[in-house]
Amino acid sequence: MLADTITRYQQRVDNQLEKIIDAQTVTDPKLLAAIKHGALLGGKRIRPFLVYAIGDMLNISPEKLDSCAAAIECVHAYSLIHDDLPAMDDDALRRGQPTVHVAFDEATAILAGDALQALAFEVVCEPIDGIEPSQNLAMVRALAKASGYSGMCGGQAMDLNATDKHIDLATLTQLHKLKTGALIRCAVELPMIAAQLSDEEQTLLMKFADAIGLAFQVQDDVLDIISSTEELGKPQGSDCESNKSTYPQLLGLAGAQATAKSLIEDALSALTKLPYNSQLIAEFARYIIERRV
Repeated sequence: MLADTITRYQQRVDNQLEKIIDAQTVTDPKLLAAIKHGALLGGKRIRPFLVYAIGDMLNISPEKLDSCAAAIECVHAYSLIHDDLPAMDDDALRRGQPTVHVAFDEATAILAGDALQALAFEVVCEPIDGIEPSQNLAMVRALAKASGYSGMCGGQAMDLNATDKHIDLATLTQLHKLKTGALIRCAVELPMIAAQLSDEEQTLLMKFADAIGLAFQVQDDVLDIISSTEELGKPQGSDCESNKSTYPQLLGLAGAQATAKSLIEDALSALTKLPYNSQLIAEFARYIIERRV
């Protein structure tokens, strides 16, 4: 059930992204091709899945969430393009394909990332039937906060500054709550805004989101050790080679795996207190630490 639903929502958001990108006026064909390469390179579309799946749990139709799902994937795609640049992680492979700066060039990759970030906010600003303007504005604010200094960009800066240094567990946790967790939290928050939940329900969903966001990154650190380059679609062991601080480095492999499991148990505990059918979301939470890619 989970695999089929992930595939269905993956196809839905891919169709949305393709439609949005194809609707752009062609000013520079090379840049547009780079944008397509970065945004439609593949991937499981975990963040859009969460937007749609949480929406389904809260009885929000996917049509009302298409723009949110597309926008959050645009932000994620832009972050990966910039993350792969020589000034950042200097990676040549992403999802088994050449990274954008390798397939095109560095300047084009920077512009493609910039354009995708701008496109995300253009898309999420579009009026949505059945969604009040105040809700729409709250969605824009949530995406901006998750993407910027208080979220993903701030976490990436912490990550760069921590390279070749020893940092403690509290710092590493804060780093990944921002770099990876903020956008995953936003994927849960966007449909929550559309549903207008009670304060208690919002608190529980945010606890769930925070726990799975961190667990996702802990498992990524684990996979960098236990999965192959073919499985990962990028060089295996790249974090170790870059001398980055990771959970296995600080806690050992078994300790990192135990941390991920504990975080998922916290996430599942929050779900059980919600008055909704959360079976699919619970399956997804377990999948986070069972996946090999």
